[in-house]
Amino acid sequence: MKRRSPLTALAALFVFVFLYAPLAVIIVYSFNAARYGTEWQGFTVDWYLRLIDNDPAISAAINTIELACTSTFFSVLLGSVLGYGMSRYEFPGKRLFHHVLHVPVFIPDIVMAVALLLFFAVVRKWLAGFELGMITMTLAHITFQIPFVAIVVRARMADCDPQLEEAAADLGAGPWLTFRHVTFPLMVPGIVAGGLLAFTLSLDDFVVSFFTSGPGSTTLPILIYSSVKRGLTPDINALASLIVLVSALTVVTVAWLRGRTEVKS
Repeated sequence: MKRRSPLTALAALFVFVFLYAPLAVIIVYSFNAARYGTEWQGFTVDWYLRLIDNDPAISAAINTIELACTSTFFSVLLGSVLGYGMSRYEFPGKRLFHHVLHVPVFIPDIVMAVALLLFFAVVRKWLAGFELGMITMTLAHITFQIPFVAIVVRARMADCDPQLEEAAADLGAGPWLTFRHVTFPLMVPGIVAGGLLAFTLSLDDFVVSFFTSGPGSTTLPILIYSSVKRGLTPDINALASLIVLVSALTVVTVAWLRGRTEVKS
């Protein structure tokens, strides 16, 4: 067994501090009694209690969770089918489509947001009553989430031996039984990872949400942005800390569920 190098441990510590120190500062100052500035004036939980009576924050939180859950569900459904199809079937232009699938991943968010806004503007001309709001935000989030899910599922299926499915068919299993008892269990880790990635992307997205939102569809990132323009206050730190907490709990829960699944299998 190789001995751990002190330099490696120091580099790892530096990376962790670099990643999590800003989050720690936000959480610490969410308990600061000072209304403005960074001077510590005592410990308080008043900023969290005030969020309970903050109707705009509660409405934004509901919109954010609803948007993330809905878009994640449909993006996982469509992205999983797409990833599986690209890994198991041949069709004309497959190689080109594989490269095109990566385009939404690499292009800047602002370009994607403007493109979606222009698309919805065209739709509004042809479809009466179509307005920007939760529907357009959900469609926009599904659009940029699908490639992430498809890529993750496709990578998962690339590591799975197709001969396992062929063996199930040789033993008399039909297409549905093969998919249910062989293919789908193999896909589950990729589906979970893709779903977690899609949910996280939707939860903290600002640019696409800002361009495709409408009246009554404010999300937490948009609310925080509009509040920061008036000055950074501890209630914003408290709101941001809750977002970090929800994200961390999501990761821990998924890891726990995956651990239980692996133990049972």
